[in-house]
Amino acid sequence: MDAKIRLYVDHPLAAGQAVPLSPDQSHYLTGVMRLAVGAGVLLFNGRDGEWRASLTVAGKRGAIATCEAQTRPLQMPPDLWLLFAPIKKARTDFIVEKAVELGVQRVLPVQTRRTNAERLRQDKMTAHAIEAAEQCGATYVPEVADLLPLDRLLRQWPEGRRLYWCDETALGRPATLTPVSGPAAILIGPEGGFDPGEIQRLRGLPYVVPLSLGPRILRADTAAVAAITLWQAACGDWR
Repeated sequence: MDAKIRLYVDHPLAAGQAVPLSPDQSHYLTGVMRLAVGAGVLLFNGRDGEWRASLTVAGKRGAIATCEAQTRPLQMPPDLWLLFAPIKKARTDFIVEKAVELGVQRVLPVQTRRTNAERLRQDKMTAHAIEAAEQCGATYVPEVADLLPLDRLLRQWPEGRRLYWCDETALGRPATLTPVSGPAAILIGPEGGFDPGEIQRLRGLPYVVPLSLGPRILRADTAAVAAITLWQAACGDWR
């Protein structure tokens, strides 16, 4: 049974487990892809790995897939968070998508003093993360947090987690990152950059490590991809 379509489900997965699919998933499989009973799909839920399943019900009122065998165990990404100041919607969607593909555990939008973006919808960003995980073969969907002020997040920062701050004032320095194990996070600023007060505070925090992204000014969405790539190559699961 050839199964190429991957779906995220919020349901336990195990051998013989029947999984009711959502109306949108049922319509996609039976109405758009024209799959019938017996067709194969791949399911994952972020907890039980990836499972091959077959459609046992495929009708107008919904579809049910029954798990047959695990195809991959749960593969957690490294303990890396991405903090970013939201930008225009399409570029924010791009950041969430690439964070999932490159491998992070949490995505945390932050409100800086110069953040200038439309109102964020956490549910929409989560749906975008799920879609990215379905397409890239991930078995885990990063948590997408609600928007929080940067000042509050820094006050609540967990002990032992290093924060790599993409410092635009370091423009022109070599983009290097020393391999260090342990929990980490990356902070990307808004399109207008951090204001002087935020820069002064970040420089004074013991857990913050300034990070240069090379000789050219990067857009916020490009900076997110570049910073995650640097960290993954030096400290993550790309090594």
